Amino acid sequence: AELRSLTILFSDLKEFTNISETLGPEGISQLLNEYLSIMNEVIFEHQGTIDKFIGDAIMVLFGAPVPMSAKEQAENAARCARAMQAGMELVNEKWKARGLSEVSMRIGIHQGTAVVGNFGSAQRVDYTAIGPSVNLASRIESACVPGDIFVSPEIRELLSPELTEEAGEYELKGISGKTSL
Repeated sequence: AELRSLTILFSDLKEFTNISETLGPEGISQLLNEYLSIMNEVIFEHQGTIDKFIGDAIMVLFGAPVPMSAKEQAENAARCARAMQAGMELVNEKWKARGLSEVSMRIGIHQGTAVVGNFGSAQRVDYTAIGPSVNLASRIESACVPGDIFVSPEIRELLSPELTEEAGEYELKGISGKTSL
């Protein structure tokens, strides 16, 4: 494991739990695989590394294991997030054809240092990132308005000013004070 500066993107679907309760395990597994396949392609296209799928949530790293400059990480993550939101149109189109209600995605992005590497035991190991920066990215996603992308001030500083607008000050769980997103 090593300390690295990286960009972390978290995404999550709003209302997915409600859909899963009505479809049951087999129905939801088909939808989930369809959704994750679309997002997987988008993420790889933008040089992201999928850290893990957590149900319908996705954790993506930029800058690990393949190094990238801070600016390249932020730009790739922002482009990826926009493409993921655009990909939701295809997801919703397919799901509506099955009579399902529309879902929306929240995305949070932050850049900071984290420990990356293989963690686990002799029986099972996962490559992942851990630390406060990962937690902050997750909290930003939780605060995000469905259908939007919220970024930390660290990400905003690395993007062209015309790509962002102020969303407001938010109290994030486990983070002292308010955070400008």
